[in-house]
Order: sequence, then C-alpha cells, then structure tokens
Amino acid sequence: MENRITVHQNGTAIYDIVMEHSFEQLVPELKKIGADQKRICIVTDTTIGPLYADQVKNLLETQVRKVVVFTSPAGEQYKTLDTVTDLYTVLIEEKFDRNDMLLALGGGVIGDLTGFAAATYLRGIEFVQIPTTLLAQVDSSVGGKTGVDFDRYKNMVGAFCMPKLVYMNLATLDTLDPRVYLSGMGEVIKYGLIRRPEFYQWIGQHVQAIKNRDPEAVLHMVSVSCDTKRIVVEEDPLERSVRALLNLGHTLGHAIEKKKDFSLYHGECVAIGMVAAAQMSYKRGYLTAEQVEELKELLQLFELPIDVDGLNPQEVLDATKNDKKMIAGQIKFILLKAIGEGIVDRTVTEEEMAEGLSAVLK
Repeated sequence: MENRITVHQNGTAIYDIVMEHSFEQLVPELKKIGADQKRICIVTDTTIGPLYADQVKNLLETQVRKVVVFTSPAGEQYKTLDTVTDLYTVLIEEKFDRNDMLLALGGGVIGDLTGFAAATYLRGIEFVQIPTTLLAQVDSSVGGKTGVDFDRYKNMVGAFCMPKLVYMNLATLDTLDPRVYLSGMGEVIKYGLIRRPEFYQWIGQHVQAIKNRDPEAVLHMVSVSCDTKRIVVEEDPLERSVRALLNLGHTLGHAIEKKKDFSLYHGECVAIGMVAAAQMSYKRGYLTAEQVEELKELLQLFELPIDVDGLNPQEVLDATKNDKKMIAGQIKFILLKAIGEGIVDRTVTEEEMAEGLSAVLK
C-alpha cells in the first residue's frame, strides 16, 4: 500500500498525504513546500504537547526562521472561538505574517481549530496537518474542512481551507489510550459502508491485527481510508453533493454527542448513528436484517457502542434541526442502499429518524 497519496483540485495537485512511522521525513516534506523560509507555530494541546511538541520543535528549530508552540487545553469543550482568539494573540505578538505557517499537532480538535485559525488570520495563511489520533488521520485531517463549535453546536463556525501537507507519524497511534484509538474505527468502518465493500470485508478479517496496532495493518487501513476520502473530496470539494456521503452516522451521531455533553467520543457517536442509519436502511428495504446485525457485531468487536442510554428521543431529534447539513428545513440524510453503496436522501422523515433512534436508545 502506498504511503503517499496526492489530493487534486480541478485536476491540479494541491497537497500530499504522507504516511510514515516516525517524524524523520517531516523536515524534508516541509522543505518541499517552502517551510524553511517561514516562521512556524506548532499548535497542540495539553495531552499531545508533552509527548511530541518538543520533538517536532527540535527537528524544526535549525531548519526554519522561528518556531513557537501554542498549547490549548485538551478537549472538545476548548474547540471554541475563545481558543482561536488566544492563538491569534500569540501570532500577533510573535509578528506572524501571511508568509508564515501553522502546524496542527494533535487530534481532530486541534486540526479543526488550527485550520480555522489559518483560514481567518490575516485572511489566510498556510497550515499543515500532523494528526496524531486514528480519527484525525483517517478523517478530519483530510479534505480541508475546518471549524469550531459555537455555544455547544458542533462545527457551526468554519471555513474550507486546504492544508499544504498532511504528515502522519503512524507510530503516534501506539501512545493512544485504547478507547481513543478504537473510537477512530467508527470513521474507518464508515468508508467501507459508503464506498468500499471489499474494505469492509477486510476490516472484519483483520480485527485482531488492527486492535494490536500492527504497523502493516494500520498503514493499509489508514491509506485506504484516506484514499476513499480523497476520491469523494476531489469529486465534491465544497460538499454540494456526494461529499455528504462522508456524513453517514453523523446526523444522529452529532445530536447524541451534544445531548451526552461530549462524554462519548466522536467516533463512538458515529458508530451509534451508523446503527440507526442501517436500521432505517433496513426499514426502507435496502439492507437485510442480517447485514444490520453484522454491522453491530463488527462495531462491538472494536469495542464501539451500538446503543446509548439516558437520552430523550425527541430532544435528540430536536438537536438534529441545528445540524449544519440542514438545507431549507430538509436534512441530507445518508442511508445505505447496500453495503458499500451510500446514498444521499432528502426525503427522510422525522418519523423515520425516530424509528432509527428507537434501535439505539435504551
């Protein structure tokens, strides 16, 4: 499996996704995009920073004009405009200009927040994604979606801003807590469900290797996931049509995530949302009951939840109405016509969503 994927826009190569097992190639890759002429701000958090910030800073210090580190408190609750404001302040005080660059070193929260700051500081400066969680590596670091949460509404403020490079040190996955690592499997399994039936089968055949973080299995899994997202993003960079397929499990998942006050990880909520979507697809006559059960069993093998307690169904449904995927009062809901064939459906009713929720709310 290739360890480099090139993302194109309108036929032009715009950035590479590079997968390595160390940070050794980071400096050469950054030099390819002219980073040696820039001031660099490494944006990280209190979880990832102590593990990797000094290592990355030491690699860069003699190779670029200047390196500073901005450390945010860790957690979704800090993915806010207040944190972005703190970052702006550091950039202004350190005299960063439009020729300089941000490096997002961390999980999806740091990647989204850094990308949004890059999109808006001085009307846009370059940034690089260095994702350190499985969820960020297979999903949020690729595709140029950036944003922050607003008043607990997830990703309500954002911008499309393509990175100049996505550099993955897959060895960072070895330091993750098992629950954090496995939460990323919600997004991995999604790719098999919407576009890659053979990948869905491969995941089921390699459960133990994936859970053991076998380097070869991890490289294959991350590479196929990123390539699947690349194909969809190249086809629809601004989510006007097929890119919405990447939201399988997300409409109800985001609502559950919010109503559980972010006590569940994003990938866990996506898993629950995918079970609900699969149940709705079964009711439409698309999937068999056996296929729904197989999905639930696969998710459970990766220790992902398939249901959730303590939630009021109507409150979850109400939360979906604040979803950014709502267009003219109609949700773009993702169903499965078959395993490996996701579809965007604008006719899903609240009653259907309530029935899907009944399969996952205890």
